Amino acid sequence: MVNHLFSENSFIKKRARFIAILWTLLVLFLCLLPSNKIPEFNVPLIDKWVHFLLFGCFSFFWLLTLKQYSFLHLLFWAIITAVFGWFIEELQGFFIVLGRAKDSFDVLADAIGGVLGCILFFFLCKKTTPSRVSL
Repeated sequence: MVNHLFSENSFIKKRARFIAILWTLLVLFLCLLPSNKIPEFNVPLIDKWVHFLLFGCFSFFWLLTLKQYSFLHLLFWAIITAVFGWFIEELQGFFIVLGRAKDSFDVLADAIGGVLGCILFFFLCKKTTPSRVSL
C-alpha cells in the first residue's frame, strides 16, 4: 500500500496537488471556525493534538506533490508549515469576532506536526522509492 502511494501512476500521486490544496483549505476553515461552532471534548490537550495532526498531514500532502525529494525540500516544507501555523494564529488573534485567541502553543504544535509529517514522509519514501530521495 505504501509503495503504491509514492508510485507516479498511483491515484493519490496523480492528484497530490489537488489533495494538498483541499487539505490546506480544510485547515484554514477549521482553524478560522468561530469558537461557538467547535464541539467541546473532555480530552486533555485535544486542541494541540488536532493542530499536530492537521499540520503533519499538511506537510506530508504537499511533499507528495514533488517528483524528487531532498533534505532541502523537507526543510522548506517544515518551515512553510510553521509559518502557515503562525499566520493562522495571527488571523485568529486579529479576527476577534471568531471568539478565538492567538495561542503560541498552537504554533508550536503546528510546527512539531509539520516536522514529524516531513520525517514520516522521508522514511516512507526512502523505504519505498530510495532512488527519489537525496540528502
